[in-house]
Amino acid sequence: MFDTLLRILALTRKELLAVLKDRRARMSLFIPPIVQGLIFGYAATYDLNHVAYAVLDQDRTAASRELLAGLDGSGVFERVANLHSAQDIRTYINERRAVLVVQIEQNFERKLQLGQTADVQVISDGRNSNTAATASSYITAVVGRFNDNWRTQHGMSGPVLTSTDRAWYNPNLETRWNMIPGLIGTLAMIQTLMLTAMSVAREREQGTFDQLLVTPFRPFEIMAGKAMPSMLVGITQATGVFLVAQLWFRIPFAGSIVTLFSGLMFFLLAAIGIGLLLSAVAATMQQAMLFALLIIMPFSLLSGLTTPLNNMPSVLQYFTAINPLRYAIDIARRVYLEGAGLPLLSHDLLPLAVIAIITLSGASWMFGHRIT
Repeated sequence: MFDTLLRILALTRKELLAVLKDRRARMSLFIPPIVQGLIFGYAATYDLNHVAYAVLDQDRTAASRELLAGLDGSGVFERVANLHSAQDIRTYINERRAVLVVQIEQNFERKLQLGQTADVQVISDGRNSNTAATASSYITAVVGRFNDNWRTQHGMSGPVLTSTDRAWYNPNLETRWNMIPGLIGTLAMIQTLMLTAMSVAREREQGTFDQLLVTPFRPFEIMAGKAMPSMLVGITQATGVFLVAQLWFRIPFAGSIVTLFSGLMFFLLAAIGIGLLLSAVAATMQQAMLFALLIIMPFSLLSGLTTPLNNMPSVLQYFTAINPLRYAIDIARRVYLEGAGLPLLSHDLLPLAVIAIITLSGASWMFGHRIT
């Protein structure tokens, strides 16, 4: 047992030296998670802080100005033009000079004073559907506040029931609170899968694989020696993203670091198992890289990082059951935002354990088959 451990550690040391002696490989361990964490934190967001809009106010009364003042003072909308005719709307939308146009009809104030319904038309640029939908929801909130103020100021009866929204775990509904914890698993998987998939292929290209076969290493020991460096790299990548979330974006961490990294260990074992399967099949580093890219892309799209799993077609939802990244993202978000413990994560940890057992067993069998 002790000799087995020494052989695994020796092979692990060899793999780490092969990675760390390459300057580009050293840079890829630390720079990508920090840079990508910052980029996703700032760029990959559905929050709107600057929405250019134009106004076609056909009423020009105190009521219409009060409504528009609510938009201008929201801190989200910036008025770029006051239009004079309906023909100008098409120009501003087509030329992307405004994300949306607010059109207030004539007799707007008069209808409100009579207790009638007054119309406000919002024309948005549907070429960017997410921005248009979010901006329209912001306008709906501003209009709702205007209605409440108008009823109060003019002594009109309001609705019997009112609703108050409260978001748990992310009170301000900031996108980066949801995005960056998910990146902890995503970025770790990309580097881990690529490194593991190319490990054996690199040996074949450099002609050292045959030398490895004549050593006293057993198939299990070779696989373990190839897996340990990838595990360390994955933990390093995950730690980098975690530090960006904590030290730069100051996203509150509600859970336990031990719980978070314990769940990530299950995930990394599953990812390494997939990478070892690819490395056993690929004959060259180019093939290994292509195979890894073919897996990384669908796994990322079907992970729930940007699109909720419930919004996907039923067939794709079944397919996500074999995607380890899906469970890793759920673990990271629940531990980070909810403070969930290991017992509450069992429905994620169990599938990861099954995937890890199947893939590592398959990789071990393929290594043994190749060697013999």
